[in-house]
Amino acid sequence: MSVTRFGVSLEEDLLIALDNYARDNRFANRSQAIRHLIEKNLTEEKWKCDNIVAGAVTLVYSNQKKDIQSKISEIHNKYRKEILSTQCFHLNETNCLEIIAVNGPSRMLTEISEKLISIKGIQHGKLVMSKA
Repeated sequence: MSVTRFGVSLEEDLLIALDNYARDNRFANRSQAIRHLIEKNLTEEKWKCDNIVAGAVTLVYSNQKKDIQSKISEIHNKYRKEILSTQCFHLNETNCLEIIAVNGPSRMLTEISEKLISIKGIQHGKLVMSKA
C-alpha cells in the first residue's frame, strides 16, 4: 500500500520510518529529513573513492543541553588525528554554532560527521568536503 502526500508516494511503513527519523533527529518537518538523507547519500557516493580530503562539520545545537557538549568532546578525543580545530559561536542565549575543521580519508570524515550529527539534540549538522 502506498501513501501519497505532497506529491510523494511512499509505502506506509516507509512513511512511518521517515516520521520517526524526522522526530528522532528533531527535523522540523519531513522535507528537512528527506533533504538531509539525500544530501548524505550524495556526499557518500561522491567520496567513495576515499581520497584524502579537507572539510568542515557544522553543527547547530542548544547550549542548554550540557550532555551535547560532552558527547562532542568524546568524539573529538577519539578522532584527534582527523579533527584539526573547533570554533564555537554563541548565536543567542540558547543556540550555538560549532564549526569543526577536519582532514583525512573521506570515509573517516563521513564517519566522524555522522557520529556528531546523530547526537541527540543536534538541531542541524552538515559535512562539507573538498579534495585536499
